[in-house]
Amino acid sequence: MSGIIRVLLVDDHAVVREGYRRVIERCVDMRVVGEAGSAQELLRRIDLAPADVVVMDIALPGVSGIDATRRMLGRTPSLAVLISSMYDDAIFPARALEAGALGYVSKASAPDVLLEGIRRVARGQRYLSADVARALAERESAGRHEQALSPREFEILRLLVSGHTVEHISSLLALSPKTVANHQSSLRQKLGAQTPAQLFLAAERLGLGPAR
Repeated sequence: MSGIIRVLLVDDHAVVREGYRRVIERCVDMRVVGEAGSAQELLRRIDLAPADVVVMDIALPGVSGIDATRRMLGRTPSLAVLISSMYDDAIFPARALEAGALGYVSKASAPDVLLEGIRRVARGQRYLSADVARALAERESAGRHEQALSPREFEILRLLVSGHTVEHISSLLALSPKTVANHQSSLRQKLGAQTPAQLFLAAERLGLGPAR
C-alpha cells in the first residue's frame, strides 16, 4: 500500500494506548486515527475512524481480541489486524491467526518490532515477533495441539475460566443461555471434564488460564 498507514489502537489500558500512540506518531509513514478500550467499542468506532491496521490486545473486557478480530473482519475484510499481547502460550497466536489476524507481537517486544509489524501487515504480509514465532515452531515440532475446539467453544471456554456466568456469556456473545450451556456441555465432553474444577484444569493445560 502507499501513503500514510492509518492505525486504530484497541487496549483496555489507556496508558498502553498512549505508549503506542507516542511510538507510532514518531513515524512519518503512519498515524493513529482512533482508540478503543473494548471489542464492543471497537465495533462501534470502526466505521467512524476508517483504518488500515488495527493493533489489538487479546485480554479485553468481555469479548476477546480474537473474537473481535473474527467479527470485525466479517464486516470489514480489508482491515489488517496486528495482535499485541502479554499472552505467551502458542495457543493464542495460533487462534488469532486462525481468526484472521495477520500478525502477532508480544508486549515484551521492542518498539521497532511493533512498528515493523504494523508496516508488514499493512502490506498484507504475515508478521510474528521472534518469541512468538519460536513458540509456534516449538508447538508444531512437539506435535502439541489443543483439542478440536471450535472458535465459539474456545471463546466460551476463555470466558468460563475467567469467571463469567453462562448468563453473562450469553449477553456478551449474543447467544441464548441454552446455547451457551450446550457449548459448555460439549466442552466438558471434549476435554474429559465432569466438574467446573476439572474444566478449569483442562483449560490451564491448554495454556488458557484466567485473563491477565
